[in-house]
Amino acid sequence: MPFINVKTNAAVAQDKKQSIKSSLGTAISAIPGKTENWLMVGIEPEYALWFKGSDAPAAMVEVSVYGSASASNYNVLTAKITEILNSELGISPDRIYVKYCETPNWGWNGSNF
Repeated sequence: MPFINVKTNAAVAQDKKQSIKSSLGTAISAIPGKTENWLMVGIEPEYALWFKGSDAPAAMVEVSVYGSASASNYNVLTAKITEILNSELGISPDRIYVKYCETPNWGWNGSNF
């Protein structure tokens, strides 16, 4: 039950959205037990976003997971997310933040896991 939300001040063409979504679907497997089958992805292009006082291309990525994972798993996923956004949108890795949120409660289909 992961959710990855990408906020970026870059424009993102529809084909890039699809490619990013698919690549994130593969990348989420860096966290044991997580697959694209349960992944929800949000992409917010042209978001009002400044980093270090500049509006040069940047991204804020929030990854929410049901349960938890190890720091090493998150490190692998951060590297993959950074690589995806650099490759697809040309965003420099030093202008990408990735935030992780773990929760013991996750609702779906009218009830909680």
